[in-house]
Amino acid sequence: MGMKTGCLSLTDRSNFGYIYFEKGRVIYASVLNRRDRLGELLVRNHVITRKDLNDAVEAQAQSKEKRVGEILVEKGTISQQDLQLFIQMQIEEAVYHLFSWEQGSFHFDTDQMPDEEGIYLVNIPAEALLMEGARRVDEWGLFEKKIPSFDVVFQLDKSPDQSGQNVELTKEQRKVLPYIDGVRTVTDIMNEAGLVEFETGKALFGLIQAGFVSRAGERSTKEETRGDEALQQHLNVGVAFYRSGMLEDAEREFEQALAIDPRQARANFMMGLIDFRQGKLEDALQHFGTMPPGSGDYSVHRNTALALELMGQYEDSLRELDAALIARPDDHEVHLARAVVHLKLRDSTRALEALRAYRTSPKVKKPSARYYAYTVLASAVAGDLDYAVAVGREGMAQHADSAPILVNLAAVLERRGDVDAAAALYKRATGLNPPSPQAHKNLGDRAWAHGDMQGAQAQYEKTVKLAPRIGDDVYLRLGTLAYKANDRDMAKLLWKRASDLNPHNEAVKSNLEMLAAE
Repeated sequence: MGMKTGCLSLTDRSNFGYIYFEKGRVIYASVLNRRDRLGELLVRNHVITRKDLNDAVEAQAQSKEKRVGEILVEKGTISQQDLQLFIQMQIEEAVYHLFSWEQGSFHFDTDQMPDEEGIYLVNIPAEALLMEGARRVDEWGLFEKKIPSFDVVFQLDKSPDQSGQNVELTKEQRKVLPYIDGVRTVTDIMNEAGLVEFETGKALFGLIQAGFVSRAGERSTKEETRGDEALQQHLNVGVAFYRSGMLEDAEREFEQALAIDPRQARANFMMGLIDFRQGKLEDALQHFGTMPPGSGDYSVHRNTALALELMGQYEDSLRELDAALIARPDDHEVHLARAVVHLKLRDSTRALEALRAYRTSPKVKKPSARYYAYTVLASAVAGDLDYAVAVGREGMAQHADSAPILVNLAAVLERRGDVDAAAALYKRATGLNPPSPQAHKNLGDRAWAHGDMQGAQAQYEKTVKLAPRIGDDVYLRLGTLAYKANDRDMAKLLWKRASDLNPHNEAVKSNLEMLAAE
C-alpha cells in the first residue's frame, strides 16, 4: 500500500521465497524447490509434452542466454500469449504458497529489481493477491481436515454420473475424477490433472463432502533425501540468500554443502565471493583455488584477479586476467580490468593499449564511465594532457553524473593551470547523489595549498565522513589542525587513524612521538 519498489525475501528454515514489487504492484515471485516451475506447469496442463520441455532445457544449456519459455515460443511449441498466461499463474502460485508459512523471517531491500536476465515480468495489484491468498488460507483450513497430506490415496466409491443425482461438477473436479483410483496419491492426481495444489485440494474436498470419494490409505513419497539432493538444496538456498544480501545465512548453507562435498565447485565459488565481500581476500583465494579445473574457469579467473589486485599482487592479477581472456576471448571487460592493473603498476603505455582494445571491441556500443575515467587518468600519467581533457569532455557528455570522470578531468585541468574550471568540476562532483569523497578531498587539498585552513578542515571532515579509509594524508592534516587548535587528544586520535591506514608514514610517526614526549 506504500507503493514501494524492491524485493521482499522470506525464509522458513530451509525454504526461501521472494517477491519483487514495482510501485506496490507485484512483478515477479519465486519459491525455491517447488514444482510449480514454468516448464512443469506447461507439461502438467498438457500445453507441451515432456519431450518438448526436455528439448528446450537442452537448448537452453547450450545457449545459456535464453530461458526455456523463450525457446518454446521460438520453436512454435507455444504461443507468446500462452506463455504469459502461465508465467502469471506461476508467479501467483508462488505468492499464494508463501501464505501457508506460519513462521520464518523476512527482509525488504528497497529499489532492488530482479537481476536475472530474460525473465518475464508481470503487473499484478498486490491487493488482489492478498485477498485471494487470505481466502485460500481460510479454505485450506477446511481442506486439511479431509486431506491432511498430499501422500494420501483416495478411492472412488461411486461415480457422480451414475449416482442418479443431478450433480453439477466443477471443471477441476472433472479433471481429477479419472485419476482417483485407490493407487495414486494426491500429488499424483495433481500432476496428472494439470492443476495446482489449491485447485486439487478444493476439487477433492468437494467430492469427499458429497460422498463420492473416500480415503483408501497413504503411500509415503518422502524417501530418504540422498546426499546429492541435500547438496543441491543447500546450494539453491545459499544462492538465494546471497542474492538477497543475507551473507551469514548464505555462508551457513554453503558450509553445509561443503560438508557433503568439500570440493563442490559452486559452493567453493560462492564462499569465495562471500569472503571477498567481507574483505577476507586470502580466504577467498583459497576457496577459488579449491575448485576443480574447468569449473567456471572464466568467473574464477576474474574474481581471483580482482582479489589479487586488491592485495597488491599486480603481476599475478594480470596472469589471471590473461587466463580469463583465453577462456572468453570476446569479453571486452577483461581489457578494462587489465588497464586498471597496468595503471597501478604505473605502466601507462600498456594501460592505454588495453583501453584501446576495450574501445575498439565490436561489443562496445557506448563506452562505460569507467573507461572514460581511466583513460583520462592513463593519458595524464603518459603526459598527454590535451588528449586526457578531450576524452574527459567526451565522457562527461556520455555520463554527466559520473564522479570519477568529473574528478579525474578536474585534476588534469588543475594540472594544466585551469584552476577555476577544475574547481567548478570538483564542486559539481560534491553535489552528486551520493557526493564524491575524492572531490571533497581535492577541494581540501586546494584550500590547504592556499592557506585556507578553515576551508580545508571543512572539506576533509566531509571526506572522511563519506569515505573513512580514503587516505592517511587526510587524517595527518586533520590531526595537524587539531594540534594547532591545542586539542591534543583529537590530534592523537586522528594521527593514530593515519598510522592504522599507513604504518610507514614517517610524518605521522614523528608527530605521535612528539606527543608522547610532551
